[in-house]
Amino acid sequence: MMDMVTFSSRTIFYFMLLLFNCVCTKAEWNTKDYMKREHCLIKPYQGAGMTIPYWDFIGSTMVTNNYVRLTPDDQSKRGLLWNSVPCSVRNWELQVHFKVHGKGKDLYGDGLAIWYAKDRMIPGDVFGNQDFFQGLAVILDTYSNHNGPHNHQHPYVSAMVNNGSLHYDHDRDGTHTQLAGCEAKFRNVAHDTHIAIRYENDVLTVSTDVENKAAWKECLSVKGVRLPTGYYFGVTAATGDLSDTHDIMSIKLYELDMPENPKEEEDRSQISPSATFFEPPRDHVEDPKPSSLSGIKIFLLMLVGTLAVIACVVIGIMFYQKHQENSRKRFY
Repeated sequence: MMDMVTFSSRTIFYFMLLLFNCVCTKAEWNTKDYMKREHCLIKPYQGAGMTIPYWDFIGSTMVTNNYVRLTPDDQSKRGLLWNSVPCSVRNWELQVHFKVHGKGKDLYGDGLAIWYAKDRMIPGDVFGNQDFFQGLAVILDTYSNHNGPHNHQHPYVSAMVNNGSLHYDHDRDGTHTQLAGCEAKFRNVAHDTHIAIRYENDVLTVSTDVENKAAWKECLSVKGVRLPTGYYFGVTAATGDLSDTHDIMSIKLYELDMPENPKEEEDRSQISPSATFFEPPRDHVEDPKPSSLSGIKIFLLMLVGTLAVIACVVIGIMFYQKHQENSRKRFY
């Protein structure tokens, strides 16, 4: 009888344990989105030595136990972190946990950018990456360039799709080539900050969680964005005369489980990145520069002014001497 009770107790225990495991597994497993480990950056980062599995880094990038620091809060730094495995997923969502902070109160910069691009590990002037890139850039710009008019404040999040022919215009904060954008106060906050880039059926949606609400807030959504498969994910950052610390805590890529679609059979590996919608660009008016003629005019005005002062001084001296002479004549 005791054996029967023991057997029944064990049976119930193992049944409950199996049920608990099933519940936990179901709670942890998202049946719609599948994390792609080869495109993720999750603590602990380091593998053997100073390497990170599936990731390469150059420049000022430094790996610690808690974050990957792209740039310290120093001038003229540039850090690059790139996934080494090309992405074959057609529909995906990339979530990045990041932190931007620094000593600057009013002036700071420059910012960071998240990439899905054809070429990787090529340093350049666009937040650490090369200009005239091919692919997608989601830019988190912290420095407001005052050379031109702006209709938004900084920090500012924007998206740009490039087929290799477009130049990112730093003087105008990239407003001539952006798809869309939004303000996002993610700098120097005490809580975690996140950004999600979702590419689903040629719709690009960028959302942020920077207000400590544990919920995504849509920043932009653009239809008609065509991106090839086989490109690489990366994150880069840069500082110039102004600086900030740019840290990456995690990067997670999810493959989206989509219903069957005949368009999915299209080979996207050879297409060129494109977008059917762009924000109306502002006219690019160069900042006025003093011409040589203007310089001559300024010089002549200064010369005339100097001669006038000298003439007044000479006339004053002559008048004073004449007055003194007349005074002496009256005395004698």
